[in-house]
Amino acid sequence: MFKVLVVAYYFPPLGLSGVQRTLKFVKYMKNYNWEPTVITTGDVAYFAHDKSLSKELIESKIRIIRVSGSNEPNSILSKFGTVKVPSEFFRNILDKLSQTFFIPDNKKSWSKLAAIKIDEILSTEKFDAIFVTCPPFSAFDAISKIKKKHDVPLFADYRDLWYKSYFAFYPTPFHKIIHKNKEYHALKAADRILVTNRKIKEKLLHTYPFLTFEDIVIVSHGYDHEDFEKIPAQPKPQNKMVLMYSGIFMVYSSPVFLLKAFKQLTIERPDVAANIELHFVGFLRKENQKIIRKLKLQDFIKDHGYVNHDESIAKLKSADVLWFMVGRRRNIDAILPGKVYEYIGAKKPILACVPDGAAKMAVEESGAGYICSPDNIDEIKNTILKIYNDYKNNNLPTPSEEVLEKFRRDNLTEVLTKQFQLKLRAEV
Repeated sequence: MFKVLVVAYYFPPLGLSGVQRTLKFVKYMKNYNWEPTVITTGDVAYFAHDKSLSKELIESKIRIIRVSGSNEPNSILSKFGTVKVPSEFFRNILDKLSQTFFIPDNKKSWSKLAAIKIDEILSTEKFDAIFVTCPPFSAFDAISKIKKKHDVPLFADYRDLWYKSYFAFYPTPFHKIIHKNKEYHALKAADRILVTNRKIKEKLLHTYPFLTFEDIVIVSHGYDHEDFEKIPAQPKPQNKMVLMYSGIFMVYSSPVFLLKAFKQLTIERPDVAANIELHFVGFLRKENQKIIRKLKLQDFIKDHGYVNHDESIAKLKSADVLWFMVGRRRNIDAILPGKVYEYIGAKKPILACVPDGAAKMAVEESGAGYICSPDNIDEIKNTILKIYNDYKNNNLPTPSEEVLEKFRRDNLTEVLTKQFQLKLRAEV
């Protein structure tokens, strides 16, 4: 059995989608002769905690080393446990302040402590690989600096972009230069870079010419087939089509255009609108709820609030159509929400209000998508009408068996561990 050190700030008991990728990797690594040890944070404040995910760790008997004591914001606020999601306006202000004073991010103090702990571990234990998932990119930065000391292959997992990210805010040219310089040196130290989609790979190759095509490997997001097999669907309203969104709305995504499109539908086709329910699972911010009230759509909306991962799967399976959107923003073509693959795992058609980019390509690949512009109200309305007609005619598409097989978490973990093996063989 080979040993891999997995570094992940976002890990259970924390919830939300950023946790899923790493959790499922470590769950299935032992199937491919790799034993993971996870370095993660201790008790921190966060928007969501999920006991159902922690249960998986216990069942899988994963060794976890928690690093606490940092002065990053979530650790300082740890006594508050689960905290409310701030308004988008307030969150945007906090984010800009954070990016102004912390480079590369506000988890740098935790990342330094994690690197110290990793240094200690590698001095007494032999590991065959280090896998660090980002963000936070401060972890990649800190670990890349000690990698050569121990001569352990380093694999960096890009869930999002770093330099030129759609989330990036550079208040001065100095900030931009420092970010690029840090990423350059971290990538130089890495033995392989793993990315979730082709667009991230293309942007990294364009930004850093020293990288080769072989240096960057696409290991997409996915879904855990075991979750969808063991969890039954919840009952749904009879004689109504359920259009469901799962997750949290971010700066690049807002329900406003879909809600306005549905409002038009209630005016132009009240007979159709009366047979559709819009369900939201996750965090529907106050500003989103305000829009719903302003448009007088309360009777068509069901807000489930935040639920654990098991319950969210049950709700996804109960829906008729699953919806997500990605707005227009700089470098937004590289964003690919992990929920797309949970939607695929639910074997449901997908309404994707997206521009050109990785998200659109993923839905097209699923073979079960209805794709329209993220901000064209008439187009969204007409797409909903088409979906409803297909629903009434029992003609809604579902993902192919080939697609379902490709994006299973266990199969994706096999792709990942093969990269570990290839590096070890190259060194022999």
